[in-house]
Amino acid sequence: MKHVAGLALLLGIALAPGPLRAQAWPERPITLVVPYAPGGYTDLTARLTARYLEKALGKPIVVDSRPGAGGIVGTQAVASAAPDGYTFCVCSVGAISVAPFAQKVGYDPIKDLAPVSIISTIVQAVVVKKALPVTTMAELVTYAKANPGKLNFGSSGAGGLTHFSVELFQARTGTSMVHIPFKGGAPAMAAVLSGDIDLSFGNMTDALPQIEADTVRGLAVTSLERSPYFPNLPSIHETVVPHFIVETWNAIIAPPKTPEPIIQKMAEVLIKMADDPEVIAAMRKLGGNTVKNTPEQFRTQIAQEIEQWKPLIKEIAEKEKK
Repeated sequence: MKHVAGLALLLGIALAPGPLRAQAWPERPITLVVPYAPGGYTDLTARLTARYLEKALGKPIVVDSRPGAGGIVGTQAVASAAPDGYTFCVCSVGAISVAPFAQKVGYDPIKDLAPVSIISTIVQAVVVKKALPVTTMAELVTYAKANPGKLNFGSSGAGGLTHFSVELFQARTGTSMVHIPFKGGAPAMAAVLSGDIDLSFGNMTDALPQIEADTVRGLAVTSLERSPYFPNLPSIHETVVPHFIVETWNAIIAPPKTPEPIIQKMAEVLIKMADDPEVIAAMRKLGGNTVKNTPEQFRTQIAQEIEQWKPLIKEIAEKEKK
């Protein structure tokens, strides 16, 4: 009888979806869905995070690339995944705080996703192809105004932050350029390098090696302060658009209704990761910085970003209707 009672107790714990079940997590491999093309900032950050999580959690971490639609395809997959703690998204600000208000997506960024923790931040760099006759942001604005609709810019996908950072720039400068979406930041940067497109507001990860190799021309960064990677490169704020700032993040997000103990446990591991010297050094090589961030802080930040981007997106949509 004791044996039967003990077996029943173990079976009950195994089937429990709440705290009892979460205590044993993880019991099998975890999947990190990456909604962008391999080789870009999000993909490299995800692989760096996967290596740390494997050591910290003692289970294999599978990186699953699902690029498309500026991060929407992969993010949607996670929003629809089972909330069992074995599927997470390495999402970015574009697919969470921007895209849902720019186009139709199959998820609500507040109701259909569970924030865990921001793991890194990075700014963008404005790069142009070497053949474009501009060397400063002021010259770029002048050239764009003199040639409306003739310049094109690449992004990591429609509705993503590398798309809407340029839309914000155009709205602030009165310029008009043609958008060419790609399936990630890496292919967009490659198109600038080859001369197939004129420019891009690329994540520092994608822009850093190309600017250093002098294969593209760097004009500015999107942070208020100059980047420590390129101290001679001015900010857009100090050149042509005061108070212009665009910063992107990568973060771990879970499907809705994922047990809170699992979310908290994952967040605790990620906060420890932010202090790991090897992770900090690797992140700096990517042009980014590690972040300590709780689920509550992350949820608040998403709400604040939505307040910032939603009016601009609505304004752009209204202009396109005219």
